[in-house]
Amino acid sequence: MGTPNDAAPRPLGTQEDLFWTQDADADSSSDLELLKRVWRNEKAAPEMLAYEANLVQRVREQIALMEDTLSVFSGNASDELMASMYRMDVDRTMFLLRAYLRVRLLKIEKFAMHILRTQELWERLSEQEQDYAQRFTDTLQKHLEQSVLSKLPFGYQSMLRQAGSSEEDDMIPEPQLDTFVFCRSKGDIGSLQLDDKGDETVDLLADDLYILRYRPIQKLLEADRIELV
Repeated sequence: MGTPNDAAPRPLGTQEDLFWTQDADADSSSDLELLKRVWRNEKAAPEMLAYEANLVQRVREQIALMEDTLSVFSGNASDELMASMYRMDVDRTMFLLRAYLRVRLLKIEKFAMHILRTQELWERLSEQEQDYAQRFTDTLQKHLEQSVLSKLPFGYQSMLRQAGSSEEDDMIPEPQLDTFVFCRSKGDIGSLQLDDKGDETVDLLADDLYILRYRPIQKLLEADRIELV
């Protein structure tokens, strides 16, 4: 069932979480605010989301521009305060970008084999992430074969199946899409069906906070009609 905004406050668990909740009144259309949003979505979603290539490129260009501006103030004692403010902006933006890329790498390492076997997920990665996922999987497979699998009895030497008698690859970690997440509706969406039978529904109202299973809201997240928090 959906939980309204004032029913289940979510505690902030880390300094990193606290960082992302600051500056709530900032321009919501700025790339910095957009990057903060996609980071929150990526961290809260159980699966790998699509790589925000255009946004990342713009942010990197902004960082380069700010670095150039910093060089203008360097060596000028009268501009130390201005240089310090620019340096804080650069550090803050770099922190955001690295956090976004880092959480994606952690997901790749956790679900690497599943991603390689699922075309839709594979296409959500950047070229660099695809290369990393392939190299990570190859290295992991080589390590397991040399240190463990080659020493096991015949029929138990696969890193994909628990035993040779298994009918499917049951050793590959997959995202748990039925896990519960906190989400906020970005507009009045109306009734959302939460199960296959239609017995369970919830009305999604603008700016209300809900605790829902991820699977029913998956398409809404892709359409940017809700955001995870």
